[in-house]
Amino acid sequence: MTVEPMTREHWPEVERIYAEGIATGHATFEAEPPSWEQFDAGKLPGHRLVAVEGGRVAGWAAASPVSDRCVYAGVAEHSVYVAAAAAGRGVGRRLLEALVESTEDAGIWTLQSGVFPENAVSLALHDSVGFRVVGTRERVALMSYGPLAGQWRDVVLIERRSDRVGS
Repeated sequence: MTVEPMTREHWPEVERIYAEGIATGHATFEAEPPSWEQFDAGKLPGHRLVAVEGGRVAGWAAASPVSDRCVYAGVAEHSVYVAAAAAGRGVGRRLLEALVESTEDAGIWTLQSGVFPENAVSLALHDSVGFRVVGTRERVALMSYGPLAGQWRDVVLIERRSDRVGS
């Protein structure tokens, strides 16, 4: 398995993996993947990665700015998705470790995300890479699709503070 920068050419497989995550109902509030143009515009260049295994994308990770205010330049929100067929093989860990490295190299001192409490695999993965639970936002948003449509969902806030940047 290799981890490499995500390009537009990876998008069909990235989009498929994103859709798999959406279908679980426990990955995002998004009801469908964005277009490549929307995805590209919202993610930080240099912090969009794919794990490639056997010539196919097995997972992806990306970071987005949390604010355009200069004081938050070192804080990014991130996502990591693994193809169902690649689950349990260390893909998520490799991607998350590579994302931590790329963001720290760029001066980002905090990576954060919101994870549904039901997504125990994601919470365990993040814990193993040094993320901590900050708290839970209760009933923060209303699910708009799938079997959980109409239900208010909690989100566990997690973060990882760099020990080499911003300390």
